[in-house]
Amino acid sequence: MNGKRVLIASLGCPKNQIDAEVMAATLAAAGYALTERAEEAEIIVVNTCAFILPAKEESIDEILRAALRKRDQDGNCKYLVVTGCLPQRYGRLLEKELPEVDLFLGTAEFPRVDRHLARLIKGDDRRARAAITKPDFLMDAATPRLPSTPSFSAYLKIAEGCDNRCTYCVIPDIRGCFRSRPGDDVLAEAETLARRGAKEIILIAQDTTAYGKDLKGMPGLAELLRPLGKLADLRWIRILYSHPAGLDERLLQAMAQEEKVCPYIDLPIQHIDDELLAAMNRRAKSGRIREVIAAARAIIPGVALRTSLIVGFPGETPARFGRLLDFVREARFDHLGAFAYSREEGTPAAALPGQVGGRVKERRRALLMEEQAVISFEINQSLIGTLQEVLVEGPGDIPDYPFTGRCRRQAPDIDGITHILGGAGALTAGEIVPCRIIAADTYDLYAEALLRSSEETKPA
Repeated sequence: MNGKRVLIASLGCPKNQIDAEVMAATLAAAGYALTERAEEAEIIVVNTCAFILPAKEESIDEILRAALRKRDQDGNCKYLVVTGCLPQRYGRLLEKELPEVDLFLGTAEFPRVDRHLARLIKGDDRRARAAITKPDFLMDAATPRLPSTPSFSAYLKIAEGCDNRCTYCVIPDIRGCFRSRPGDDVLAEAETLARRGAKEIILIAQDTTAYGKDLKGMPGLAELLRPLGKLADLRWIRILYSHPAGLDERLLQAMAQEEKVCPYIDLPIQHIDDELLAAMNRRAKSGRIREVIAAARAIIPGVALRTSLIVGFPGETPARFGRLLDFVREARFDHLGAFAYSREEGTPAAALPGQVGGRVKERRRALLMEEQAVISFEINQSLIGTLQEVLVEGPGDIPDYPFTGRCRRQAPDIDGITHILGGAGALTAGEIVPCRIIAADTYDLYAEALLRSSEETKPA
């Protein structure tokens, strides 16, 4: 029980966030005092992302900021630790490039962070500065975890790793092969999260639709949703990171039948040109993508579709980009993110001919987002007058709209939010209230909370 104060700065996706929560719980159990104030921290842990160049740059910037605190003779920071994807990807090369860092830990070391820190503080110079082992860690319901999200909404990692081997992606090397958690183990953690107050559970993995393919009997995500839907304290179940190749009719039917599953599909398609999809080693080509979108809209009434796209992939000619832009107009996604292709060393795509210039990539990305802004605005305008369940998240900062929240068609951090009109009385964070949409802009909705007692206010 050393009481040293530790700050954990986690970057990247919600999957990284859960890893940071595992480290936080492990360190708290070992007697460390967790802090959110960098100036107080004696130990700073930077949990990194290394998926693409901007993520790596953000990670390096955060490490260098922490290093400045460590060099400040009047400051408290004595140790700087870097964990996660960046060390796993670059291994001991970082020891030379970042001498300010005392310890590098790979993606398998999250549950052992307390032991590594104990050795570091003890001053055991015989040990290497980096612990980079096979990326085989898979948490379970018994793994300690200290959630960093508000208690009413929690991420739940149902699998780890990836077998898809997209040619632009380094995730299989960083996170290892795809590994599913057993269904009863996922259910046990979901029960714990619900008991702690989670109204919404968000299922995540590198590929959620691959869930169960490595388990006995190959139970799929559809089979996992049914027991989750029976948890009494849980109100919403949301699914992120669905691969179009794995989103079959059985899963869509399960989503439609389970009342607690949000009518929301996160479907990264990356592109629509078949030659580029083949070069990316994507398992779903344009015909399959169109089939999945049509099936989702036919089976799940009012489903909200989110996608992510890559522009400027090697070989993306003006004509191929034009096909993508036309498809965005055709598909009319509710939410869309576009990313400029990042040429990552060690990936097959990095060696492909036809690399696209940076300015062209950024121009194409801007064109896509301008087109999507029009579509998003039109879709949001069509929601005016509809009734929506809204999960209240907290106070707002817009006059006359004292609260903010999200409806079932909005995922946290990546989509817009719902501003809630005053005059309906005090609302509590974590409360789910029926609302009528009274206005909308490009990304956000504006709603009036309705009285719970009126049958007329029950959302469809």
